Amino acid sequence: MKYRVLETYEAGLALYGTEVKSLRAKLGKLDGSYVVVRGAEAYLVNATIPPYQKVNTDASFDENRNRKLLMSKKEIAELADSEDKKGLTIVPFVVYSKGRYIKARICIVAGKNARDKRQDLKARDAKREMARVLKKK
Repeated sequence: MKYRVLETYEAGLALYGTEVKSLRAKLGKLDGSYVVVRGAEAYLVNATIPPYQKVNTDASFDENRNRKLLMSKKEIAELADSEDKKGLTIVPFVVYSKGRYIKARICIVAGKNARDKRQDLKARDAKREMARVLKKK
């Protein structure tokens, strides 16, 4: 991974009906998306959620529109504080359905430098070597 997760939140999404159907059919993409806090509201920016049926949607439908995140005021305030700190980014990790609701797992992440990446590689190699030794016995 290119970053380390510092904190995780669960947020609801304000969506249109065709977007809900599309996400349940696993058609949405979070590539390049991020979260911004403006005022007392948080928004998911640059997430692509196509309409479920292109035939039934009007021409003004925007796949990449900003979507409002449904969170408590306290959580939004925490996100706003971390957004102001240098080196921290708020990204969505996964969008999933929880019962009849569509939820997103939002994480505050910090980028890793080269030294941290090398340490991860060493730990992964050591783990592999241990597994190999245990398998032989």
